[in-house]
Amino acid sequence: MTPTPAPQRTTEPKRTPAREVLRTVLDRGALARLAVGWAGVVALALLPPVPAAPPSAAIALVLAAIVAVIVLAAGGVVAQAEALAHRLGDPYGTLVLTLSIVVIEVVLIAAVMLGPGDHATIARDSVMAVSMIILNLALGACLLLGGIRHGDMAPHRVGASTYIVLLIALAAMCFALPGLLGEGGAFTGPQAIVIALATVLLYAFFLWRQTGAQAQDFQEVEPPSAAALPSDGPAEADSPAPTPLRETLSRHRTELLVRVAVLVATVLPIVLLSHDMAGLLDEDLARLGAPVALSGLLIAMIVFTPETLTALRAASSGEIQRVVNLCHGALVSTLALTIPTVLVIGLVTGSPVVLAESPVNLLLLGVTLAVSAVSAAAPRVTAVHGAVHLLLFAVYAMALFA
Repeated sequence: MTPTPAPQRTTEPKRTPAREVLRTVLDRGALARLAVGWAGVVALALLPPVPAAPPSAAIALVLAAIVAVIVLAAGGVVAQAEALAHRLGDPYGTLVLTLSIVVIEVVLIAAVMLGPGDHATIARDSVMAVSMIILNLALGACLLLGGIRHGDMAPHRVGASTYIVLLIALAAMCFALPGLLGEGGAFTGPQAIVIALATVLLYAFFLWRQTGAQAQDFQEVEPPSAAALPSDGPAEADSPAPTPLRETLSRHRTELLVRVAVLVATVLPIVLLSHDMAGLLDEDLARLGAPVALSGLLIAMIVFTPETLTALRAASSGEIQRVVNLCHGALVSTLALTIPTVLVIGLVTGSPVVLAESPVNLLLLGVTLAVSAVSAAAPRVTAVHGAVHLLLFAVYAMALFA
């Protein structure tokens, strides 16, 4: 008699115990950020009513405290999003990180728009500042640092060019088209609906391709030396295949859910504090006689400082495609989600949303996109590319105070 083979057991992926997951996710840094964020919300709610004409020093002190809490909480959001990014892998992980940042930006811009005073240009100023910070300051610093430490670097040209094509089209619709088609630099109601809908549909199609058929275009390029070596066996023997997303979700379900919950709990203080920050910022800048666009620059710096630090760490490690995904992907998400959101807010509230940019900023944005397109088409990028981007940001900062 032939022995009957034993039934094969399907091995389920091992899951980390919930207690260990909580200990890993809720470390001292995460708990400290949560505590500071919610303590700021409680402290602001318990403050006595602000007098009609508070001293400038008092406004600056409270504003600085609110900004410090928001920056600290934003760092917590980015920390959780970055952990999710490493767990899920590119492009899914970087997408989580960039979308978390864009949510914070939308909240801050909406708070300023809905606050007291005239803020018809706050969305334009903020998104333009974000564009200059990401494409010139952050990307330039990353290319300079990575080029000096690692020499010439090779991002995936198809993925980089995909980002650039989207940025050129979205930037033209956001900043140039309103001045040519709209009224007073703002889209009319029907135009705003069409632009918002078309932008969201384009972004949804891009995400479908990025996380599907073109996912490989947004991953690190294999080093040429490794690619040129002859292979005696299957590719899996040389480099292990990445874990499928479905298996990752099953194996680390508890950790992913806990991190998402902590991320949301860290975002909420930013949402609650942003409205008070908007009113104080408006009053303080008006007293100082500062340019109106400076509030947009401040919002952009608050939102993207943590992600800029993340991109610099990736550049220091030589992960140039991750830098491209963080910088270009963040700006694509900003243009594709922030602009439709503020257009909808403007339609619902009846507030004008002026998006048409000045000729100087349009020129600087056009040159920036041209430099980015040339860099994306090059086989390798160098520290010189980064120096050019930093020069363009310096000129933008000069033009802001002109």
